[in-house]
Amino acid sequence: MNLSRARRLGGVTVAAVAAGLLAPTAAVADTAPAVLGTSQGTDYRTAACDSTGDPTWIGLTMNGPTLSAKVTGDTVKFGVWDVTAGAEDPVFTGQAQTYGQPSASLNVPKLVDGHSYAWHAWALQGTQTSAPSADCHFTVDTTSPTVTVSSTDFPASGTATKYAGQTGTFVLKGADPVPAGGESSGVACFQYGWTYAGSDCNSPGAVEPDADGTAKIDLKVPQWGTNNLVVNVIDSAGNVGRTTYTFYAPSNPNPPKTLGDVDGDGIPDVLLPDSVGNLQIISGNSGDTTPSATIRAVVSPNQSSWTNVQVAHRGWDANAHAPMDDLLMHPSGSPALYFYSNQDYASFTRSVMPISRPTSCQDAAGTATACPAGFAADWHKADQIALIGSLDTRMVSSLMTVEDGNLWLFANPGFSYRLRTARQLTTNGAWAGYDLIAPGPDSAGNLTLWARERATGDLHAYPIAKKADGSYDFSALADPKANVVASGFTVDKYPTLGSSGDVDGDGQPDLWAVTADRHLVYFSGWSDPTDVGALR
Repeated sequence: MNLSRARRLGGVTVAAVAAGLLAPTAAVADTAPAVLGTSQGTDYRTAACDSTGDPTWIGLTMNGPTLSAKVTGDTVKFGVWDVTAGAEDPVFTGQAQTYGQPSASLNVPKLVDGHSYAWHAWALQGTQTSAPSADCHFTVDTTSPTVTVSSTDFPASGTATKYAGQTGTFVLKGADPVPAGGESSGVACFQYGWTYAGSDCNSPGAVEPDADGTAKIDLKVPQWGTNNLVVNVIDSAGNVGRTTYTFYAPSNPNPPKTLGDVDGDGIPDVLLPDSVGNLQIISGNSGDTTPSATIRAVVSPNQSSWTNVQVAHRGWDANAHAPMDDLLMHPSGSPALYFYSNQDYASFTRSVMPISRPTSCQDAAGTATACPAGFAADWHKADQIALIGSLDTRMVSSLMTVEDGNLWLFANPGFSYRLRTARQLTTNGAWAGYDLIAPGPDSAGNLTLWARERATGDLHAYPIAKKADGSYDFSALADPKANVVASGFTVDKYPTLGSSGDVDGDGQPDLWAVTADRHLVYFSGWSDPTDVGALR
């Protein structure tokens, strides 16, 4: 932008008087309009409405930019001059009524792409015309920018060098065409996504280009087969250009198989909400709290926040996708329990599905029996949920809940995690006030349930041994106060406890905790705490 051209417009008022646009003898100096600015919507841009501000960029609009001024009077007159053309006469004049309001606006059509303009306004009241307002300056850019995408890891044609679920580098190259005899606003940012990309630079996820208009982004490819990466490029005038980069990602012939892993990298993960309600995926062996991925709040079961949503994961349906944990989700007090079939490395490009609740119950021998009085038809009584591990030869985990202070086991999961059997494990209501923690199986295949007694901070570990006939012994769960293995895990010190399974590779599951000041702490088993830093 040649600012000297815009600044010449300090003389616009004199030229307008000479041309007869104003009646200076009727001017009322103290009623000069206060300029609100130039806009292409409701965003009035006043930075260029004095002698020092840079001209505002105005993009493509249906009826041209909107000029707005606050006045004392019933009518506003606007005049617009083409700075690029250097014309003495205005290229547009027009009037707008206030209709009893303190301001008036007018659209200016048919301006030239790439040209710079200046305008000011006068208030009219009867036969009187005010002194002019300060000059405003803007430049028009109505041409959409363009963007191309390339990747050596996942080329648009040819053979990929990485597999689905792995991270590839994508190069975005933006350009903003310059109209003949004018100027362009330049590439301001990129937005991208697998199904949707934002269209402005103020939204989360915007990436600014380097000086040459390029940006590099590292993305985990969400699925094997054909993938479509949507990329928007936005220029400084707000114009948007779009492209879709299509490529093929092969499946990994030898994928890692680790219980507790949700993003397919073979490392158990910690899933925790951030301060604004997004869900963070943090690798269990990371040395800090930087998430490897973040799941947006809008795809949570309540579509607003992952806060107060219990998320459980341990195991997968091997017939449905690669070995990564599926997720069960229960918003606090909700009648619904949700399932996410993790076919996209926890990218959440698919919808969550509600899980029906069994309508009949079984006893310890697996015989059908009448459900006890008070057995709910939905999941609203589930104060705690935990996926304890598989009870058969599959990798699909069974669910344990606390309802009315008792432990319930929901097993035999079928298609889309339809839990087909319900069994009440305790009847004395003693499990109220305990936080369930599911560490998963040990290296021998034995299961364990951990629990923190909220009143005391004691940590309990209840063995669920696998019997010779392949069934499991749940008798250790009869008394929640038994099997204390550690103390000091008070709610005040550690509001949240969990386990991602065996993180340190010693064959035994490990605990993690969140402190009162939102620091993430890893343990080896339930000892040797390591604070890895503050959560986002």
